[in-house]
Amino acid sequence: MTKLSATFARYADRKVPRYTSYPTAPHFHDGIGARQSGAWIGALNEGSSLSLYLHVPFCVTMCSYCGCHTKITKRYQPVADYAQHLKTELETVARQMNGRMKVRHVAWGGGTPTMLSHEHFVMLMETIGELFDLDKQAEIAVEGDPRTLDGECVRMLVDGGVNRVSFGVQDFNLHVQEAIGRIQSFEMTRDVTHRLWEAGIRDINFDLMYGLPKQSTEDVMRSMEMATRIGPQRIALFGYAHVPWFKSHQRLISESDLPDQHARFEQTEAAAAELVRLGYVRIGLDHFAWPEDDMAIALKNGTLRRNFQGYTTDPADAMLPFGASSIGQLPQGYVQNIPDIGNWKRRVEKGELSTARGLEFSEDDKLRGEIIEKIMCNLAVDLEAVCAAHGVDAGCLADEITQIDELARDGLVAREGLKLTVPEEHRAFIRIVSAVFDAYLKTAQAKHSVAV
Repeated sequence: MTKLSATFARYADRKVPRYTSYPTAPHFHDGIGARQSGAWIGALNEGSSLSLYLHVPFCVTMCSYCGCHTKITKRYQPVADYAQHLKTELETVARQMNGRMKVRHVAWGGGTPTMLSHEHFVMLMETIGELFDLDKQAEIAVEGDPRTLDGECVRMLVDGGVNRVSFGVQDFNLHVQEAIGRIQSFEMTRDVTHRLWEAGIRDINFDLMYGLPKQSTEDVMRSMEMATRIGPQRIALFGYAHVPWFKSHQRLISESDLPDQHARFEQTEAAAAELVRLGYVRIGLDHFAWPEDDMAIALKNGTLRRNFQGYTTDPADAMLPFGASSIGQLPQGYVQNIPDIGNWKRRVEKGELSTARGLEFSEDDKLRGEIIEKIMCNLAVDLEAVCAAHGVDAGCLADEITQIDELARDGLVAREGLKLTVPEEHRAFIRIVSAVFDAYLKTAQAKHSVAV
């Protein structure tokens, strides 16, 4: 058995968080509600910069691989009603603030936010412009479905000021698409991308996946080649997380059709090597970007961040959540809105904040959160420097250093004093290295996806 094989045998099946936050969402609790989130929003300085996340939890069909919080609807009326409630929620949150604050980033997720009509999307973007000081250089990003993004939808995005669109592609091979319940041709994706470019929306992301049912390494490579033939500025290559205990529709996928851990690793590393060969910069765990893209530049200058939307260039001081289940981050902690659409709407109709749960940061959370974020973004961290910035002695991490040395013996991390670096060949294991600093993991009751 090679050393790589031995490493796999020891670590690849470990279940650890993806660390889009720390502490992670399973540790949120209902002790944080509307009163607490209102106080946190009210404590923001007038000069604070904001990021807004708006969640639209509707889709026309359910994809069997999906891990998102969404609901299937064939009618537009529930979406229209939801849009009006989003407007009310924007107004309610704005009333909590000390002035009209600067917004540097707006992200629309789902679900399928491009299900919104031209009238409702533009109305909501105009509401944001009225309630907040929307930076002229703000990134306004939308998740879109190429299967439903027609000419009218393109006009909607342009009129709403959108300058980045992210497409869920997943895989271009028909037998894989049939296995995950999402049929989407190469030609369809190519044509809608070109339509956006022609309309002036130049920044396009593609999300692809490995580890899908009936998917081989050759399938992943073929999808990668076809995606790069279109030429999006960014590509995210996510590992499929099979969590049927959390997303019941994933039970439609037979575990016998899923690639094993060695196959998953082969898929992601082969695809990553090809993307790098084609000129993309590899970023963190699963992102790739053109060298001139803002994300590649942020990686180079050390300003790359990670939040619930994944890797980001967003520099805002706080991220505010809008819509059912949406999660936000304030300097004091995390907040999450009511996940059930009906209960969320009833809270919004009362003119109240819709926070259902959250978590207030301890000083230890802030320290460990920064360490984990640096590992996930930069594959490296200077523990002494981070501890000094938080006013604590690095000796508080003695137990973690012992665990790091165990990982170092297997080559997953290199340590020079208190400086840690994850070797390029073990980039896929950065979640394992990050998990060393997770003080909640040993007592966690939540199930997580596998490390690779």
